Amino acid sequence: MAGHSQFKNIMHRKGRQDAQKSKLFSKLAREITVAAKLGAPDPAMNARLRAAMIAARAENMPKDNIERAIKKASGNDAESYDELRYEGYGPGGVAVIMEVLTDNRNRAASDIRSYFTKAGGNLGETGSVSFMFDRLGVIEYDAGKASADDMLEAAIEAGADDVVSGEGGHEIYASQDTFREAAKALEARFGEARKVALIWKPQNTVAVDDDTGEKLLKLIDLLNEHDDVQNVYANFEVSDALMAKLGG
Repeated sequence: MAGHSQFKNIMHRKGRQDAQKSKLFSKLAREITVAAKLGAPDPAMNARLRAAMIAARAENMPKDNIERAIKKASGNDAESYDELRYEGYGPGGVAVIMEVLTDNRNRAASDIRSYFTKAGGNLGETGSVSFMFDRLGVIEYDAGKASADDMLEAAIEAGADDVVSGEGGHEIYASQDTFREAAKALEARFGEARKVALIWKPQNTVAVDDDTGEKLLKLIDLLNEHDDVQNVYANFEVSDALMAKLGG
């Protein structure tokens, strides 16, 4: 798990960089609308919608905004979003995956390609880097919900594959096939998780020097700030000194 903490640091950094709540709420609402449109508008019957609502609540998105986003899915004026995945190599040959929801494929592709080009990277074909990641479900709980031993025991009983516990909380990983059921079992025992999502988790991470790391983090910040980009994953590690320098 050598690169795990860095993977998490980048995700937390995303939260800070996305401090403009209106932009963050817009992305969360878009995911809620798409999830409700693809399945039932009832979170009890629609696992993706439930996960999207949990993510929205974790960011203190107002209840009215959440309900409006769900209703929007059934309205005649509901926007149509394409769900896309872009893959590429950033500075230093680091693998990057972006999950996108867009109403304009050409705009999204053009903008993302330009970001990679300016950063000295290359946008590749779908599948060009995803083989270096595992598609997993993650379920997260605050550290105070349970001891590490209790969470591990409960996760094993629920059918999960791995648990990482620390001061920041508990992260439970499960396969795509089992993670929804694992999430239900854990919720029955510990209450609602702070996060339930499918992610791309790097199989291995690559340590990069501070110069390359700074370029990579700037690229990731640019991508995260784009309205159409929902999530960004990358397989690199940077030094603690660089993270401290950048406020990460």
